[in-house]
Amino acid sequence: MKWGEFASLLAGLSADSPLGRIVQIRCENDPKILEKFTPQQHKIRNDWREKTAKQVSAESFDSFLEAMKNTFIKMAGGEVSAG
Repeated sequence: MKWGEFASLLAGLSADSPLGRIVQIRCENDPKILEKFTPQQHKIRNDWREKTAKQVSAESFDSFLEAMKNTFIKMAGGEVSAG
């Protein structure tokens, strides 16, 4: 199946379908709605968040931290060293 066909089928999924509901659970960030989640819904969301968090490589994390460090140094009026 080509990507365009798949994307069209996916876009046509109802939020009431099992897959549509899973996607909604995984993407929910509203604290008021999260309070009303069942234990199973929390498990679905937490498992997804854990899986995506593990996909962040150590290299990209280190790169992010270095960029943040340099930003704070610049904000403080200091020089950024190469290293």
